Amino acid sequence: MPELPEVEIVRRGLDNLTPGLVISDVMVLRPDCVAGSPGFLQQGLSGQTVGAWRRRGKYLIGQLANDGHWVIHLRMTGQLLWITNSQPLAVHTRARVFFDNGAELRFVDQRTFGRWWWVPPGQAITEVVTGLQPLGPEPWECTTAALFHRCQSTSRPIKTALLDQTWIAGLGNIYADESLFLSGIHPRTPCNQLSAQRVEQLRHAIIKVLETSIALGGTTFSHFRHIQGMNGHYLDQAWVYGRAGQPCRVCGTVIQRTKIAGRSSHWCPRCQA
Repeated sequence: MPELPEVEIVRRGLDNLTPGLVISDVMVLRPDCVAGSPGFLQQGLSGQTVGAWRRRGKYLIGQLANDGHWVIHLRMTGQLLWITNSQPLAVHTRARVFFDNGAELRFVDQRTFGRWWWVPPGQAITEVVTGLQPLGPEPWECTTAALFHRCQSTSRPIKTALLDQTWIAGLGNIYADESLFLSGIHPRTPCNQLSAQRVEQLRHAIIKVLETSIALGGTTFSHFRHIQGMNGHYLDQAWVYGRAGQPCRVCGTVIQRTKIAGRSSHWCPRCQA
């Protein structure tokens, strides 16, 4: 699933390409990619001028000239592709948005979990996109005090807690593993056993990892691409994620992988003892 860096890369692409363009037409090829009525979304978006895009957690939120909003969640395999010339449709194309300059935005989603929303003018976004309601703070807004308070309230493994979107919005499996490595914390460590100093180290590590990944274009697996089709390169220098059986880049110890609460976790037995 795309995590915060990947969604931020897509946001920047949208914000660079679409503001000021008018949506001339919308085609929904698979109705269940739209939350609610596809006709409602088509009518709401058609004829609107696109403004700035922002990100909240893993959600993309586009401002429209009439004060409505276009919200997108890529979920597991969703891709947004910017098309400027005639290209055949990919097999899993779910929706197409046409702009007045001749360009097109296509939504491709193999697993069909991704969703689009149309939020009418005057209606709160969180009333329509209810998944936004429980989100915790963005990583850059999460204070050490708040994170330490959260940790003191539970004994569950810190890796599991970091995947809880009510704690920190946008953080996922890849960057949780990477952040725990940089802060020297074993992923099974109970949250309430972490000192305030360790939590401070973890908070700084989270921000460092996310900013590094954004600078490298995110992480590309089989599905994620930038809006213009480019790959991300974070995995080329990942510390532990996807490196099970390989030597640690710091100490040479073999990187381990196991399941914690059903999710793959990677760590160095020496650096994260």
